Amino acid sequence: MNKPSVLAALALLFALPSAHAQLMQTEPLDGIVAVLDEDVILRSELDRAVNTVTAQYARNPQQLPPRAELERQVLDRLIMVKLQVARADSTGVKLSDAEVDQTIAQIAQQNRLDVGQLRQAVQQQGISWDAFRKNVHDETLVQRLRQRVVQSRVQVSDTEVDLLLKNGGAASGELRLGHILVTVPDGATPEEIATASAKADDVSRQIAGGLDFNAAAIRYSDAQNALDGGDLGWRSASELPPAFVDVAEKLAEGQTAPPVRGPNGFHIIKLIGKRGSSQQLVTEYHARHILVKTSEIVSSDQARRKIDALRARIAGGEDFAKVAKEASDDGPTANIGGDLGWFPINGYGTRVAEAIQSVSDGGLSEPFETEVGWHLLQRLATRTEDRTEQAERDKARQTLGSRKADEEYEGFLRQIRSEAYIDIRLPGASGAG
Repeated sequence: MNKPSVLAALALLFALPSAHAQLMQTEPLDGIVAVLDEDVILRSELDRAVNTVTAQYARNPQQLPPRAELERQVLDRLIMVKLQVARADSTGVKLSDAEVDQTIAQIAQQNRLDVGQLRQAVQQQGISWDAFRKNVHDETLVQRLRQRVVQSRVQVSDTEVDLLLKNGGAASGELRLGHILVTVPDGATPEEIATASAKADDVSRQIAGGLDFNAAAIRYSDAQNALDGGDLGWRSASELPPAFVDVAEKLAEGQTAPPVRGPNGFHIIKLIGKRGSSQQLVTEYHARHILVKTSEIVSSDQARRKIDALRARIAGGEDFAKVAKEASDDGPTANIGGDLGWFPINGYGTRVAEAIQSVSDGGLSEPFETEVGWHLLQRLATRTEDRTEQAERDKARQTLGSRKADEEYEGFLRQIRSEAYIDIRLPGASGAG
């Protein structure tokens, strides 16, 4: 499955209106489809969101569920976005206009556009720029809320990392899985569990009978990524729930497993792809440098003339370390002859990386300027280090953090939903929460 572009993903998640939906804005509002705390979702708002999703699947409309089911799923997505934005606002999570501009610039870059071209593309879709900015603002605000919640609740100790590695829990390689969730409510009765089980079995039979997995996810899944076709993307095996990995290990690429029971419902897993990990070899450089700082007193031209003179002395035979101790303005390294130690290529930024790659071992770079002044660098040696063990520890820590973060934030979303007043007035949908 092709992943949507950033713009398409924003449209899908935050209901950017399509050109057809834009025309609907001139029609009278036809009522409220949901009330949540002090906010409402209008029928026209839901229609814009549904039309946007429909536009995303214009080439494969058969993947979408019936309109009523799609409306239910999209309404649930809108409710959760609004609840998260409201919680961010009430807990002091803020976002400046400059940060929104920066995010928009990143979206443009990821789509190989400049901001002006992005704006034109947005408007050509019938989307107002103000609406697009608000949706970017809300998405970024939700991401920042998640970061705050996770940072305050998730910690990973060295002991946990050691245990994960010892028990083989930091599995190597990556998996790309499709996922369909049929939820079982907390405190479910035996009848509710049986109903969910029967639904999961029916979905599984439909997939086995030829129903596209992505279409089944859009139509039936209760997971947050249902409208993305259930695609979890590439993840390391250790980032996924162990039960998912156990199921995937028994599948060939393209195969779908029967439903399995989990804590929150029944899961249907498809193995989209798998790829292995490799040895982590890192090239490191040993170098030393001299810095002549610029300031209100020392201009860039003056600093350049001084660094040129220092380079001439070294090129003429003077010892680099001696000159660095005498003339470098970099306090931490001057007393040790300008020694920067061993570091990876980007350890000191792009300008140093460019300079160190411009010479061979023992070579003296041309002077170069950064925001702090003019530099001269001598590359002393190069080595290749096996960082596989450290990479495995880093990956294990990231895995544990990711698992805990997912669990904590899912719990947080259930909490804010249970605490909110939600009155769903969409015909055929469940009522108040």
